Amino acid sequence: MRVLFVTIPEKTIFLPSVPLAWALRTAGHEVRVASQPSFTDVITQAGLTAVPVGRDADFWWDVKLDPALLEQARGGLPMPWAVAEDPAGATGESMTEAYRGTVQHEQKPHNFPLIAGLVNFAREWRPDLIIWEPFTSAGSIAAKACGAAHARLLWSADVFGAAREHFLRLQETPADPLGEWLAGYGRKYGFEFTEDMVTGQFTIHQLPPPIGVTAAGLHNVRMRYVAYGGPAAVPKWLWAPPEKPRVALTLGTTATDVFSGYAANVQDILDALADLDIEVVATIAEAEQQKLARVPANARLVSFVPLHALVPTCSAVIHHGGAGTLSTVALHGVPQLALPYHFEGPLLGRTLTEHGAGLAIPSELGTGQAVRDALLRLLDEPTFRKRAEELRDEMHELPTPNELVPQLEELVAEHRP
Repeated sequence: MRVLFVTIPEKTIFLPSVPLAWALRTAGHEVRVASQPSFTDVITQAGLTAVPVGRDADFWWDVKLDPALLEQARGGLPMPWAVAEDPAGATGESMTEAYRGTVQHEQKPHNFPLIAGLVNFAREWRPDLIIWEPFTSAGSIAAKACGAAHARLLWSADVFGAAREHFLRLQETPADPLGEWLAGYGRKYGFEFTEDMVTGQFTIHQLPPPIGVTAAGLHNVRMRYVAYGGPAAVPKWLWAPPEKPRVALTLGTTATDVFSGYAANVQDILDALADLDIEVVATIAEAEQQKLARVPANARLVSFVPLHALVPTCSAVIHHGGAGTLSTVALHGVPQLALPYHFEGPLLGRTLTEHGAGLAIPSELGTGQAVRDALLRLLDEPTFRKRAEELRDEMHELPTPNELVPQLEELVAEHRP
């Protein structure tokens, strides 16, 4: 098969697709990854063949320019995606208006720079399967334009599919801003709009079933998450087992790349943990390290360390609630404390807590004392380790990317016109 992955130029969204891309490649299929030209180096650093299409545009451009959108992004899921977490109070009118906003602020700016070039390439290369992530509707447009089967590959909970199901259930008028926008490209490229352009002919999930959200009415395919964070080296200090309980503190890259810094107060957290008989390994951006007035004796500060190498040595992990970090920790059966602040983070923190594999504290309430109290519970109460190990076992029961390839081959044969 020829398989084309399509992604916006955002590392945290692209990196979760790399293990599946390599599984298809090592199974003998041709694999290429299309994105904006500026993202070419990130793709090729993953050992994959890049297809630069369209022109460059900043994924976060509109959010950075609009303080209201920035604050909304800090608060968790915006509408229409928020309805996946709490449908109470949603109406057809409010959902329609929310979709109008997401077309304006997300779909158009993210996809318009890609669509023409992507369609041209797809019609020339003739892929059998196009795999696209939820923000890149250009992938479904190109699939319809060239006759390929197509799938959504999720990097987190399927708040997108769940929100769409709620919208179709609540829809009071024929107005459908997202469907109308996609149908416009159908008229241009010679196809009719169908609902699979929004949610894929099938959807590939990477989060374990107890965590996150699944749209029950869709064709859902499960795959085990495989941690990949880009090029990395394991430092020598990480070779030997820790001499005392090790706790990792990692707060993600979006906080420093997009927002003004970490939502949690790193100094307050380090100070609160300073007298505990533990080793704290804090992966803190260099710019944020310079803001610290002191570093406790039990803390090691590093700007980066491969998380999949660090987590197995830890007794607990404190993090920002991102799907990739949460999944990496869960994959190793380690209890975790989430301090969510952005998009799906609060939702994942809640489901993590409900499952019993960890705890969550909203970032604005994540004082040093609150983090200390929660961490001591994770270290002292064995039920958290037990539930974390059960979650790990559930993840290991899912097919690996390599094991999923034959199923994808069957689905392509079923769905390709």
